[in-house]
Amino acid sequence: MTRAVKTPFKRILLTGAAGGLGKVLRKRIKPWAEVVRLSDLGDMGAPGEGEEIVRCNLANKEAVLALMEGVDAVLHFGGISTEAPFEDIMLANILGVANLYEAIHKAGVKRVVFASSNHAIGYYKTTESVDAGMPTRPDSLYGVSKCFGESLSRYYFDRFGIETVCVRIGSCFPEPTNRRMMSTWFSYDDLTEMLRCALFAPRVNHTIVMGQSDNPSTWWDNRHARHLGYQPKDSSAPYKDLFPDTAEFPPGDDLATLYQGGAFLLKGPIYE
Repeated sequence: MTRAVKTPFKRILLTGAAGGLGKVLRKRIKPWAEVVRLSDLGDMGAPGEGEEIVRCNLANKEAVLALMEGVDAVLHFGGISTEAPFEDIMLANILGVANLYEAIHKAGVKRVVFASSNHAIGYYKTTESVDAGMPTRPDSLYGVSKCFGESLSRYYFDRFGIETVCVRIGSCFPEPTNRRMMSTWFSYDDLTEMLRCALFAPRVNHTIVMGQSDNPSTWWDNRHARHLGYQPKDSSAPYKDLFPDTAEFPPGDDLATLYQGGAFLLKGPIYE
């Protein structure tokens, strides 16, 4: 008789499951729960073994309350992940996350990972080193929405004790594709490991961690998140020959190279 393998969680909710990172994480997080509940408005295909598919509009409060039933932990990757008109961002990223945290509170969920973004701090210069204790400086309305999510999760921790790890995701792609990503690259394997640490650490309180691999050139300092035990295994170093000027990264007077947010600084309403 084969003995069943005990998983850490009964049910994990992954929002944004039809998105780019949601598709990457779908199989990777299966060992962590008996059931992975996948949610999005996009096409998520058919559920596999140990999966549940629930289409949900995060702007619909009642639907989000129902979505949270029976959930032990949440990986929140839902919402808009690029710059967009404020009306769209407000519904998906601001009202959506407000509905989500209220449902988390009412369902008694105690551990959340919030997919924040480096664009919450994109208006720091590329010559500066940024840590989680420094003020946010969003580079876009999208970045503003991530600052809101970080603040809201802090409120729900202080008020209700709901622990959240906010991951300010850098550039999460199979490999760096430009000079900026040599500093901001975050491999899929390192993302998965960071999420594992965020879910399994005994106590996280409210933590903001910079989502990055072990890149030789970096703008971010993770000293305030050492208690998570995250140790990146990948690095942008093997790709250095593709972008030989990376070590210099001369800011000049180009906004996209002067500030850490890169091209996001050129997409906001000022430039419309």
